[in-house]
Amino acid sequence: MPNILFIFSDDHAVRTISAYAGKNGINQTPNIDRIANEGAVFTRSFCGNSICQPSRASILTGKHSHKNGVLSNGSRWDNQQQIFTRLLSAGGYQTAMIGKWHMHPTPSTEFDYHCTLTGNGGQGRYYNPEFINHDGKTETVMGYSTDVITSKSIAWLEGRDKSKPFMLMTQFKSPHTNVMPALRHLDKYKDVTFPAPASYHSDNKGRIDYLDHTWMKMHGMKAPDVLKTGPAKGTYSLAVENKASQRTRKNHKTSNLPKYYSYMTPKQLDAWHAHYDPINAEYGRRLAAGMVSEEEQAEFPYQRYLKDYLRCVHAVDENVGRLLKYLDDKGLTENTIVIYSSDQGFFLGENGWTDKRLMDEVTMQMPFIIRWPKVIKASQRIDSMIQNIDYAPTFLEIAGLKVPKDIQGRSLLPILKGKTPSDWRTSLYYSYHQAGAYNLPRIEGVRGERYKLIRYYDHPKLKLGEQWELFDLENDPAEQNSLAKDPEYAEVIQTMRKELKTLREQYGVEGVSNQ
Repeated sequence: MPNILFIFSDDHAVRTISAYAGKNGINQTPNIDRIANEGAVFTRSFCGNSICQPSRASILTGKHSHKNGVLSNGSRWDNQQQIFTRLLSAGGYQTAMIGKWHMHPTPSTEFDYHCTLTGNGGQGRYYNPEFINHDGKTETVMGYSTDVITSKSIAWLEGRDKSKPFMLMTQFKSPHTNVMPALRHLDKYKDVTFPAPASYHSDNKGRIDYLDHTWMKMHGMKAPDVLKTGPAKGTYSLAVENKASQRTRKNHKTSNLPKYYSYMTPKQLDAWHAHYDPINAEYGRRLAAGMVSEEEQAEFPYQRYLKDYLRCVHAVDENVGRLLKYLDDKGLTENTIVIYSSDQGFFLGENGWTDKRLMDEVTMQMPFIIRWPKVIKASQRIDSMIQNIDYAPTFLEIAGLKVPKDIQGRSLLPILKGKTPSDWRTSLYYSYHQAGAYNLPRIEGVRGERYKLIRYYDHPKLKLGEQWELFDLENDPAEQNSLAKDPEYAEVIQTMRKELKTLREQYGVEGVSNQ
């Protein structure tokens, strides 16, 4: 039985992976690309609920959120339910999860070994992270989170029971907000100006009313939110002088800005401030002198956020390289399946937004890159439509184990071997349940080969009623103009509504609580 190394990040948008974006992308990820070059990239890989905990629960259970009980962040995890790692353990594998877990409670018997990030609501922190070890004890490890998680993963691989195949889930916090790069990468992209997405300044008039009210607007961020670098050294003065920053200074004791930096050592903070304070001060000087155009002001959050995000991605890629090198050095490469994925995508300025949650391609799409020597042909790009509920049955079938009938996903094994089943899915079901978060309603929909139908409903405060969007992904891949009210698409809408109904019945969605 092959070993399985599952490398998982958080909020990694595919346009910041060069295996997806190509050599002309905004950044390069050579180590992740190595997995792709020696294996396959799934070009249409999606989650069923674009938020951290639900995506992770769907991966473990092979079931949609309404079946595994993790409807939203904050949902309580039923730690006794059927998950693929327990089945692998019973089938002879040694299993481990190291890094970001994020569900509540922390693991108990889900893995043979676990070492879980804690703090910040289960998110963990970037610098000097704290872990809950398998024995229930907590420890703080000095260093950068992505590096530390990799080191712990390699240490586990060194000490594992080598008589058994392994399933190791190495799960990074990065590049989740609040994006904090490693000190060694602070100067990367320093002199680069990235072009904003074509839709960055969109007024979203081609879309539904709910989106006018969401709190995801990147270009609407106030100065402290934009800078995300803490106060200048020795003061509580932020460089951008406006009323918003003044209010933040007066209320700094209740502000959540400092918490991300309170665990850094003095030496780390000195290096941090040495990089960011001059940049903030110069921007503040130019702004006060009237030297910053309205366009630059609007795009300043994008430049700041994207650079820090890409720096975090760079550390992820470096550490993927460390893991691949370990497999090479130990002679494990030929018998180890390596997968790179992330719990969902992320808005990086598209439509002027940041975060995820919506059913847009940008956030619904998950990277899924896999290498399996002698089984998967190298340098493949596979267009079969897959979803995170497919991971569990895939791992079980790879291990030669029976896939339980109540698992809702389908094994990718035939596709990996080059034989896509003739009845493979042509549509996907999506449902987002965390109504009110980021001032969004509940969302569900169906994504087909060409069209996507989205339903918005049950906002706890906004009384906008049920609203629908329809997108032609062939002619409008950026999803800027809904066709839901266009009479020429009445037949398409009818067909897509029927498909949505079919998927709801297939996955047993009827009767789900609307809370």
